[in-house]
Amino acid sequence: MTDTTIRTTEVVLPGRVEPDGLEVRTRELPAPARGQVVLRMDATGVSFAEQQMRRGKYYDQPPFPFVPGYDVVGTVTAVGPEVDIALTGGRFAAVVKTGAWASHLLVEAADLMRVPDGVDPSAVESVLVNGLTAWQMLHRTAKVPAGGVVVVLGANGGVGSTLVQLARLRGITVIGTASPRHHATVRELGASPVDYNAPDLYARIREMAPEGVDAVFDHVGGAAVEQSWQLLRRGGTLVSYGTAVSKNEEGNSRLPVLKLFGRLAAWNSLPNGRRAHFYNFWAGRRRHQASWQRRMNDDLAQVLRLVAEGSLVPQIAAQIPLTEASSALALAESRTVAGKVVIVPGT
Repeated sequence: MTDTTIRTTEVVLPGRVEPDGLEVRTRELPAPARGQVVLRMDATGVSFAEQQMRRGKYYDQPPFPFVPGYDVVGTVTAVGPEVDIALTGGRFAAVVKTGAWASHLLVEAADLMRVPDGVDPSAVESVLVNGLTAWQMLHRTAKVPAGGVVVVLGANGGVGSTLVQLARLRGITVIGTASPRHHATVRELGASPVDYNAPDLYARIREMAPEGVDAVFDHVGGAAVEQSWQLLRRGGTLVSYGTAVSKNEEGNSRLPVLKLFGRLAAWNSLPNGRRAHFYNFWAGRRRHQASWQRRMNDDLAQVLRLVAEGSLVPQIAAQIPLTEASSALALAESRTVAGKVVIVPGT
């Protein structure tokens, strides 16, 4: 442990504000407690979670004010009691849910995932939660075989663009929805694009896959999730992982999720050979933390191996300094870019 005082620059979400309402503050960071390390941020980013949090719509967000930031890649600069000093100077990734939009932050040593040398931190950040989510939904939840056909809603997004690439690496045909401005990108990733705003969207997908599809990955939720369910062939799997359609709706943030849970449960009770799952990144962590963390480490290692060998290309929409996090959030919410908006320390 070190006695050197560390000052951290943080981006604070003070309440339900527009992106330009974020506040940049500086404070003294407490010394790491037992089991903690100080992580100097090398890259963090904007996910859908922060977009919901600023509206007070994320399922279990903390009370305002707080520092957002779902995941982070950084370098250990100090360790607390009972933490191996050899971690100092190493680069690690961590999923923290909040707190990553900071130049330095305290992280539990048990939550660290080693990042291999030679992989750019912004590249790692772009496939951290996005890559873990995509890998687990494809390989652990849907278990789509080689030669299958899947639909990825939002194929130009952080999770979607990673899903497309992972599926193509497995020899799976992908139909990806996106706005027309992103169709060229979706084609380059290896998917057949469909305009997500087209009134006959699902009819077009059925024309492309008349026998049904093996899986639909749906982050949109809402009433249209029924259409996703109907696209499945017998034995197919609907993987729902969000309710983006309700992002701007007023009211209880949990109600859309609970309605979705009820709908998925009802479909699973039907004797039609199809399955419906809600993917929860944090499932099992509270009761089985050690095995949950091992699974995360194993899956991230697989994703980063693909990045290192060039098989999986991180989709970085932009790299924006921490003190300009308002611009990063606004850009991510504009839906004009493909991939993930990454936040970096700056000069």
